[in-house]
Amino acid sequence: MKVKAHIPNMFTFFNLTLGILAIVSIINESYTVSALLILVAAFTDRLDGQLARKLDVESELGKELDSLCDLISFGVAPAVLIWSFHLAKFGVIGILIMVIFAISGAYRLARYNIMEFEGVYMGIPITMCGGILALITLYSINYQTNVHFIGMMTLFLSYSMISKKIKLKKR
Repeated sequence: MKVKAHIPNMFTFFNLTLGILAIVSIINESYTVSALLILVAAFTDRLDGQLARKLDVESELGKELDSLCDLISFGVAPAVLIWSFHLAKFGVIGILIMVIFAISGAYRLARYNIMEFEGVYMGIPITMCGGILALITLYSINYQTNVHFIGMMTLFLSYSMISKKIKLKKR
């Protein structure tokens, strides 16, 4: 196999690495670093797909690998970040909100992988929803925010990922 076939997957693995480092940063209570790592992962996630198309090396393996890595970087890491920084105060309800976000992201990715495209995606991409949670965290580090609003926003983003009513056109 040619080297160029592996280039997009290297960006996908970098995305995963950033997601894992974001989780490690949460453990160390470095919330700003974690949020920034999630946002950089979003940038790399954008690049892997573009490179695969540009190099004409798209594959089913790459698609599945991308989804698995996205679940960590934009489902699990942002859910744990928002829980650790804000929602832990709600006890079991906070844990439930965190889990709902991660499950919604997993469902969205699985549905995406089996969809037949007709120029329209259903639901907001997990990358965008995870990025929004990272941005909310960055904002709330510097400005006082309503924790109830953040909980509701996390639930809204969870719904947005799996909603069939929200449709985005394919670029």
